Amino acid sequence: MDNIQKTGPKDVFGHLLALIGLYVCVLSFGALLFGLIDIYFPDILSYNYGQVAERGLTWPLAILVIVFPLYVWLTAFLQKDLERNPLKRELRIRKWLLYFTLAAASVAIVIDLVALIYRFLNGDLTTQFVLKVFVVLALAFSIFTYYLWNIRMDISATKHPKMRLFVYSVLFLAVASIVWGFFVSGSPFAERMKRFDERRVQDLQTIQYEVINYWQAKETLPETLDMLRDDIRGFVSPRDPETGESYRYAVTGLLQFELCAVFATSNKTDDSSGTVKPTAPPLREAFYDPRGYPNENWQHGAGESCFTRTIDPELYPPFKR
Repeated sequence: MDNIQKTGPKDVFGHLLALIGLYVCVLSFGALLFGLIDIYFPDILSYNYGQVAERGLTWPLAILVIVFPLYVWLTAFLQKDLERNPLKRELRIRKWLLYFTLAAASVAIVIDLVALIYRFLNGDLTTQFVLKVFVVLALAFSIFTYYLWNIRMDISATKHPKMRLFVYSVLFLAVASIVWGFFVSGSPFAERMKRFDERRVQDLQTIQYEVINYWQAKETLPETLDMLRDDIRGFVSPRDPETGESYRYAVTGLLQFELCAVFATSNKTDDSSGTVKPTAPPLREAFYDPRGYPNENWQHGAGESCFTRTIDPELYPPFKR
């Protein structure tokens, strides 16, 4: 009777919180592993690669760093409580949540296999997709195995030699995935340097557009960036966001000019790292769109990089007066 009295709202809350933590961790691990697969095995028909995929790792990592240790601690705490109070194993909310989790894992496995067959029949079976299917299967199988044990057995999984090896292996792989994610996504300082460089590219695109606009209006290129100043529109040529220095600009021909900036990082393909970096579209030999469209080339290395642009009068004729 004493053990029965020990079951109460805190037990319901504890098991409910543990299952919520499980779902959050599983979804975050799935997103993390999917992002890593997108980086290392990019699909040429997909745009989810490079910096886009790398930045997709930040939210899963942020969630896992906080939620995963709490989930592991809460699960261990509940297991110890069940060992001290075996009657709590019959708690109705606990069994409902466990069976619901098993059902969800089973449905995930079935859907995963159906998707695999569907993609195979449609000729869309890529390495990326197969690895993602494997990730879903592995996550669902791990959940199903662990919680089925908790339903059928009265002994804790960590007390049984084989199950203890299984649990510790899963924990090791989970921690390794988080560490791997941090390694791929880079340090926050490196990420900030990349954002500074992206801002520099945006500034150069803005200046480029204003130079073209100036030429269309006056049929001559501005000699300096200060000549682009427009008090009516409130335009002032942007400066380097980190140093505050002006970007270097030079007229190199009647229709040609050059823009330069000092970058902290490189956005070129790095073959030595083994990772796939985003690459700019192929370099156009003649003319460039000044409005920042994707056919421009803003590929740069670390240090000063210059971009030569030639105006095509047929594409950007002078404004009519």
